[in-house]
Amino acid sequence: MTSAPASRGDAPAPSIGLAVLTLWRRELLHFTRHRSRVLGALGTPLVFWLLIGSGIGTSFRHGAAPAGMSYLEYFFPGTVLLIVLFTSIFCMMSVIEDRHQGFLLSVLVAPLPRFTLVLGKILGGATLAAAQGLLFVLLAPAAGLKLAPAQFALIGAVLFLVALALAGLGFAVAWKLDSVQGFHAVVNLFLIPMWLLSGALFPASGAAGWLQWSMKLNPLTYGLAALRRLFYWDAAGPGGEPSMALALAVTAGFAFATALASFLIAERPVGSDWG
Repeated sequence: MTSAPASRGDAPAPSIGLAVLTLWRRELLHFTRHRSRVLGALGTPLVFWLLIGSGIGTSFRHGAAPAGMSYLEYFFPGTVLLIVLFTSIFCMMSVIEDRHQGFLLSVLVAPLPRFTLVLGKILGGATLAAAQGLLFVLLAPAAGLKLAPAQFALIGAVLFLVALALAGLGFAVAWKLDSVQGFHAVVNLFLIPMWLLSGALFPASGAAGWLQWSMKLNPLTYGLAALRRLFYWDAAGPGGEPSMALALAVTAGFAFATALASFLIAERPVGSDWG
């Protein structure tokens, strides 16, 4: 006897790993095809670094830093963090665009768990953000920082961890919004202040008491601290930073929390989020 043809519901589900890889690759292509986004993610922080760093120049004083440290050098790790922030956020705007174009709905009705969508997009955004951050790290000698190959590799690993956290946060925000304008408003209201309070522009030691507490509670502070410790792992750098163990633990916890939030938000019924 010949068996009956398999129904659509009995068809083998696509490989989860292949689905994640496909979405990851699509995220990379989607971002790199928009040259304006690449330029904005790299160009804006570069202008910030040159103008702010050169403008403050030798007037910068950090009591716990070496005497010869310029503001361009102090501001360099914070600029790298800003590039990771911009790229992660610009990448997650694709969630809103994919929704408007119908691609997101087509992925959601596929016989795959929703976490594949979240994982593919977050990993794609984190890969792009870490890669662009590392590209800017190549300019470290211009800031007076000399890096060994091992330092470069470890900085890349920390950047990827920070990028995972920011991409997860960006995904969670983008999933709840229906317009790119609203997404930009949230970014300007919350994420940019997070970067400002990370210690990128000024050390916590010279800030007001309430600002110092805000910086201690800011998870980006610890991602930046890990970067600074890697930039100066065999030389004197700015003092007063959290330990590497604490910085990595908080950053990893931040990445886990934002990824989990993205998974949970994406599991909600579509109608409850998009009306």
